[in-house]
Amino acid sequence: MEPSFFFGAMYVSYALGTALGVGGFIVSQYVFQLSLLGSFFTIIGILVLLMPVIMRLARNIWINFFINFEKDPSLVERPK
Repeated sequence: MEPSFFFGAMYVSYALGTALGVGGFIVSQYVFQLSLLGSFFTIIGILVLLMPVIMRLARNIWINFFINFEKDPSLVERPK
């Protein structure tokens, strides 16, 4: 893999982390009615716990921009 692949996945990871952080903030503020400090710790907890998932998902999203998935197995070239 080229290093630029991981740079692209990093930007996707940033977008996913931001979306999860905003979602965690909205839920903690308006559903659980936590303080600002409580919401901050909720966001940190969500991002730390979901870091492996975010990284894996970001790489999958980024690679799917460039490599197509062939559902028909007869179209895939098999190694000999």
